[in-house]
Amino acid sequence: MTLVYCKADEVFGIVRGRPLNYVERAKVDAVFYENLTRNKHIVVHGSSKQGKTSLRKTWLGDNDYIHIGCLNTMGLVELNAGILKKAGFKVEQASTKSTSGANKYNVEIAGKGGLSFIVEASGKGSYARENSSADTVTVKRLEIDLNDVNDVIAALREANSPKYIVIEDFHYFPIETQIAFSMALKLFHEESEYCFVVIGVLREKNRLVYFNGDLASRVVAIDADEWSQDELLKVVEKGEDLLCVDFHPDFKAGVVANSQGAVYLVQEACLKVLRAEGIDATQDFRKQIGAGVDARAIIKEVVDEQAGRYTTFIQGVGEGFQVTALEMYKWLLHALLNFSNDDLSSGIRRADIAAAIKDYHPDGESLNEGNITQALTNISSLQVKKGVRPIVLDYDQTNRVLNVVDRAFLIWLEYQDRNALLKEISN
Repeated sequence: MTLVYCKADEVFGIVRGRPLNYVERAKVDAVFYENLTRNKHIVVHGSSKQGKTSLRKTWLGDNDYIHIGCLNTMGLVELNAGILKKAGFKVEQASTKSTSGANKYNVEIAGKGGLSFIVEASGKGSYARENSSADTVTVKRLEIDLNDVNDVIAALREANSPKYIVIEDFHYFPIETQIAFSMALKLFHEESEYCFVVIGVLREKNRLVYFNGDLASRVVAIDADEWSQDELLKVVEKGEDLLCVDFHPDFKAGVVANSQGAVYLVQEACLKVLRAEGIDATQDFRKQIGAGVDARAIIKEVVDEQAGRYTTFIQGVGEGFQVTALEMYKWLLHALLNFSNDDLSSGIRRADIAAAIKDYHPDGESLNEGNITQALTNISSLQVKKGVRPIVLDYDQTNRVLNVVDRAFLIWLEYQDRNALLKEISN
């Protein structure tokens, strides 16, 4: 076998691009690739660092899509403006307003062509043209309402935009933006050829359909969280071949078994062993490594590197958005930490969370159920506001289940004194 030189951190660990030891999964990759050709919107959901972005980078070429990263300050107007900017437009606010009172925007795109013309439109598409030489820069200007999907579609067509639009980190959007976007998606499906790939740290596969029932059968959800032990083992073995090393069988079995199904923990643990052995690139001769290494201890080292983030999560979420009499988030966390890791791993039903909160909250059984639901619904937004990235908890509104979407958090909890954490929340 001819060896290809690779750096260790291009294979194992968290890489910016697609890892060289990427493993295709039948329930994930095959479904994603198949649905790219079916003109449906795709939602790729799952816990943090489970291969969602790598999936997109594997099956979409750089010129096949435009990419938008989400922020917690973005509304639908800001999202649509971002899409048009990535499509090549210059976007500026106009002095006129739409019939609904919203601001209109001037968008302009330039390119080489045989005609020079200006387009001024509000979804109507009126044109003014003038003859020019072949090397004239073609300028297209539109006046559009960024709340109007039809205007955005018309602008994308003018720009000859790629078919796919990738929305990354969808979970960072405020709930209001998520709802508005779900409404816009139906029009994109019915009135255009454009398809969205929505990527988010969500355990809930039907969130967009929950917000807009008309999206049923128009959206395909793909769970990137699912990693079988055989697939995780293939990740290690593919990396071994690339670096010309062999991890000890006990280490490989241990790292897969103790990873909680988190591929990034497997990747990081393997990289730690390589560095400990002084291996930073492909070896000239096959080398045996990892004998006697405690895989569980290595994974704990990886998780402990996130301890500061988890402390911030506990403190920040416990404080809530602001000081209130009910202190709902403090008692929500208090209830959460009294569930076992097995329960947390499978998700906690809203009814069980509510019962646990009432057991500890000063108001007891008289606590209003609506306050509990509101706290659960806004748990993701609160974490974003407190700087917890990626988020640790996500509430599935469809199935009414609170999920831990950071698997390393569960491992970190195994080694914590929960009574000490509860006291910290109560102070």
